[in-house]
Amino acid sequence: MYLSRFLSLHALWVTVSSVMQHYPSVWGHYDVCKTQIYTEEGKVWDYMACQPEARDMIKYVKVTLDPPDITCGDPPETFCAMGNPYMCNNECDASTQELAHPPELMFDLEGRHPSTFWQSTTWKDYPKPLHVNITLSWNKTIELTDNIVITFESGRPDQMILEKSLDYGRTWQPYQYYATDCLDAFHMDPKSVRDLSQHTVLEIICTEEYSTGYMTNSKIIHFEIKDRFAFFAGPRLHNMASLYGQLDTTKKLRDFFTITDLRIRLLRPATGEIYVDEQHLARYFYAISDIRVYGRCKCNLHATGCKEENKRLLCECEHNTTGPDCGKCKKNYQGRPWSPGSYLPIPKGTANICIPSISSIGTNVCDNELLHCQNGGTCINNVRCQCPPAYTGILCEKLKCERDPGGCGQNSGQGAISHRPLLLLTALLGAAGLCIC
Repeated sequence: MYLSRFLSLHALWVTVSSVMQHYPSVWGHYDVCKTQIYTEEGKVWDYMACQPEARDMIKYVKVTLDPPDITCGDPPETFCAMGNPYMCNNECDASTQELAHPPELMFDLEGRHPSTFWQSTTWKDYPKPLHVNITLSWNKTIELTDNIVITFESGRPDQMILEKSLDYGRTWQPYQYYATDCLDAFHMDPKSVRDLSQHTVLEIICTEEYSTGYMTNSKIIHFEIKDRFAFFAGPRLHNMASLYGQLDTTKKLRDFFTITDLRIRLLRPATGEIYVDEQHLARYFYAISDIRVYGRCKCNLHATGCKEENKRLLCECEHNTTGPDCGKCKKNYQGRPWSPGSYLPIPKGTANICIPSISSIGTNVCDNELLHCQNGGTCINNVRCQCPPAYTGILCEKLKCERDPGGCGQNSGQGAISHRPLLLLTALLGAAGLCIC
C-alpha cells in the first residue's frame, strides 16, 4: 500500500514539475523574455520582464590611472617592506617583465605564486600627498549584483574613497569612505553596513573596518552590495521578490546599485603607525593584486543577452526595443511611449513591449502572434484588447489598481500566479487521497 502511494506521489510530482516549467521566473530570475502559450485561439506569445545573467564585469573594463606616470618602474626604483624598513631588496623596473608592475596586473587571474600586482611609485616626495585615482570604465550602464572586492598586495590604505558615476565619468558621487580614523580624515563618525537599515541603506558612510594596519590577512577591502540587499531580501537573500519589488518602485534605490564607472581614490598609503618615517619613505606605496566587480548589463528588463561588439557591451534587445540599454522603441514600433519593463507583478513582471505605430500597421493593435493581449485579454478584430476586469492598457498590460491612490495591495491579484503550482499540487494530492502534512 505504501509503495503504491509512493509511486502515485512520484507521478504527481513529475506532473507538477512539468507544469512549473511554464513559470520560469517563479524564483525571480527573469531569464526569459517571452514564451509561447496555448489559448483557445491557438499558440500566442506571452511576454515577460527579463534581464541578463550576472557576470564578472572586470573582463570588459578599461582602466585609467591619474597621474598617468604614477606606476613604479620608470625610472627603476627600490622599495622596502613595511614591516621591516631595512629590507629594501625589492625592485620595480618597467623595462623588465619579471620586475614590472603595470595596471593590467590588477585584473589578471590570481592564484599564481608569487602573486602579480600593480604598484605605484614610493612616497619619495613626502610631505606632498601620494594621491592616485584608478578609474574603471565600462562605457555601459551596469547593475551591481555582488560585493566590490579590492585586494591590496601592500597594506590597505590609511585613507581611501570609492566613488561611482552614472553618466560615463562626467560627474561623480561617493560610494563609501575608508580610513583608519574617519573623524580625522573625513570629519565623519565611523560606521559599518550593520549600522544601517532599510530606511538608511542609501546613506554614505565612512568605515574603519578595512583600514587597520599591515597584516598578511588584512589585504581586502569590500563595498558591501549583498549586505545592503539583505535589508530587503533577508540575511541569506531568500526573499528576492521583496528586493525586486523595492528596486521596481524606488528609483533612488535602483540607481544606487547602478554604475557606468567606478573610481578608487587612494589618498594616503598604509603607514602602520601614527607618524611617517621620513628616513625610510621607500616603504610607503600602493599595490593592488586584484579587483572584483560582479554585475549585469542594464537592459531595462528588455533583454536576457548582452554581447561585446567593437569593445563595447550592448544589450541584445527584445520586446521591439533597441539601443545600448534597450532604452527606446524600434522604428515603426512607437505606438505608445517607451517604458522599462517591471519586476511586478511577481513572478513574471510586466514586459511593457513596444507596439507598432498606427501609421505602420493601420488599425492593427493586436494579433495572436507578436502582439497578443496580455493577462488573459482577448483581441477583438485586431483593433482592440478586451481586458479582464483587473487590467487596463492597450494590451491589458497594466493593473487598474496601479492608478488608485493606495496602489496594488495583496488582494489586487498581482501575486496570484505564483500560487498556481502549489494549488495544482494540492488538488492532485487530494484526488489521490494524499495530503501535505
